[in-house]
Amino acid sequence: MCIRASRNGPARYYVGTVADGLFRSADGGETFDRLETRFAAGARTPAADTEPDRVTAVTISPHDSQVVYAGTEPSRVSRSRDGGDSWTRLEGLTDLPSASEWSFPPRPDTHHVRWLEVDPFDPDRLYVGIEAGAFAYTPDGGETWHERPPGARRDNHSLAAHPDREGRLYAAAGDGYAESDDGGETWRCPQNGLEHTYCWSVVPAPDDPDRVLVSSARGASTAHTASRAASYVYRREDQRAWERLDGRGLPTGEGVVRAVFATTGRPETVYAVTNRGLFVTRDFGDSWAAIDIDWPASLESQTPRGLVALS
Repeated sequence: MCIRASRNGPARYYVGTVADGLFRSADGGETFDRLETRFAAGARTPAADTEPDRVTAVTISPHDSQVVYAGTEPSRVSRSRDGGDSWTRLEGLTDLPSASEWSFPPRPDTHHVRWLEVDPFDPDRLYVGIEAGAFAYTPDGGETWHERPPGARRDNHSLAAHPDREGRLYAAAGDGYAESDDGGETWRCPQNGLEHTYCWSVVPAPDDPDRVLVSSARGASTAHTASRAASYVYRREDQRAWERLDGRGLPTGEGVVRAVFATTGRPETVYAVTNRGLFVTRDFGDSWAAIDIDWPASLESQTPRGLVALS
C-alpha cells in the first residue's frame, strides 16, 4: 500500500493497493472512490488479457496538484494531469539496459516502482526508485530515461528531494544510504556510523538540507517482520557521522519494525509510525512523544506501509 495527500488546493488523498487498484478521496479522507485506470489491478484494457498491474507508488507534483504519478508492479509509471480522472503511461522505463536484472526478492519473477518523487525545482524531472534494481530518472517528463548513475543505490525504498536546496536528493535503500547534489546524476554514500544499512525511510529537515533522519535494520526480515524485528533510527548533521537515536521516546530495537517518516514541512517536526504507535518529534529527533490515538494490540504484529502528515 502507498499513500499521498495534496498539500495545496483540494484536500485530496490517493491510496494505491496491490490488490484493488488506486483510490482517491476528494473530501479529506471521509470517503474514497476507486479510480478507473488502465493500469490498476482489476482494471484491464479491452485488448489486454494479462495479469493486471499492482499500484505500488503514488505521488503528487508540488508544482500542480492536478498532476499525479502512479507506479506499478511490474515496473511502469503513469501520469494524470486531471487529478486522476485519466492516465497516460510514460513509455521507456523498462527499455533501460538494466531492466532484465530487476527482481523483487519475495517475488523474484517481477519488480516494482517503490517510490516516485517530483523535483521541487523542475516539474518535468521525475525520480523513480525500483525495488529492486535501479534508481532512474527522467529530465523531460518521460521522453527520455536515465538509470544507475555513479554511486546510486540499487534497492531503493524511499527518496526525498529537499524543497530549499536545488539538486539535493536523498535515498534510503536496502543497500544503504546515498545523497546527491545534482539531481541524481552522481551520488555519494556516507555510511560512517550507520551500523544498520538496510535503510527504509528517509526525511531531511525541512529547514536544513544537511540534517537527515533514516530508519534502518540489518536486513529485510528484521526490518519488516514483527516477530523478528530489530530496527533503529539514525540522524546525520553537518556531514558528521551518523548518530543512533536510542532512548529518545521513539521505540527502537528488538520487536520494533522500521519506522515510516512524514513531515508537514514545519521546521524540526517529523512524524513516525511503527508497530508500536504514532510518534512526533519537534526537535528533529532529540525527543519523541507518542500521539494519543487508539492503537489496538493487534497492530503490534503489523508493519506500517505509509504515512502522510498535513499541517
